[in-house]
Amino acid sequence: MHTTALMPLPLAHFFGASLGWLMILLPNRSREIAQINIRACFPEVDHAGQKQLVRSSLIEMGKTLMETGILWLGSQSRFEGLIKKVDGEQLLKNGLDQGKGVILIAPHIGNWEAIGIYCAIHYPMVSLYKPPKMAALDKIVRGSRERSGAELVPTDVQGVKALYKALAENKVTGILPDQDPKGGKRNFAPFFGIQANTMVLLSRLARKTGAVPILVFAERLPRGKGFHVHFEAVPEGIADANLDTSLRVLNQLVESLVRRYPSQYQWAYKRFNKRPEGETSFY
Repeated sequence: MHTTALMPLPLAHFFGASLGWLMILLPNRSREIAQINIRACFPEVDHAGQKQLVRSSLIEMGKTLMETGILWLGSQSRFEGLIKKVDGEQLLKNGLDQGKGVILIAPHIGNWEAIGIYCAIHYPMVSLYKPPKMAALDKIVRGSRERSGAELVPTDVQGVKALYKALAENKVTGILPDQDPKGGKRNFAPFFGIQANTMVLLSRLARKTGAVPILVFAERLPRGKGFHVHFEAVPEGIADANLDTSLRVLNQLVESLVRRYPSQYQWAYKRFNKRPEGETSFY
């Protein structure tokens, strides 16, 4: 990782694309999961189109892995040089003007680490953080996020309380909405027409605090040019008092974004791992 951190971004993307091609050519679990997900989510696309999307998504996944060292270990000035364009940021500023905090909805599109770094540099940011299993990697990740200015809180009850407190203090927090939550009650909502176990934290934060939810993602630009950060308004239904409605709107929001940038989505993740009672295993 320290080696890749020294590379120019185009070179890191070259090696990332090469890694992606290895995943395309050699049997591996990431390729298999991506194939299952893409077949299920795009049944209207013919076999050749599905195969091409699997390929392009694995290449983008390789780029994500290879550019991470640059984001985690590079200087702030270098990082800011990689942000080539920002659209819609006034939405975030207007949200903070309302005084109830802002919830950033950041799906696994492009490079979500870039979103956390960018927002922590420019705004008071509090984020949930679960240390990785590798202690050495924990030091790198934690150091990167805290160096950017983010306050990290644990993924437990105390951490959730810290998010409520942060929003009450008119701060910003970010949520990755397209993960399969572990433990607790399962709450399913359609995602690409498939019932997906969906987190309730975002919906409850928005409804109980009155914080402004905003969609955000860092689009990876071609030929190693950098990133285009997008802030976009979201439907009001995300904070609906009816939880089923809120989760449905949330997943529709993420789905619409994925359809715009399908190759930059994290298809190798087991999004449909937990199933409603009576359904067979997806993977």
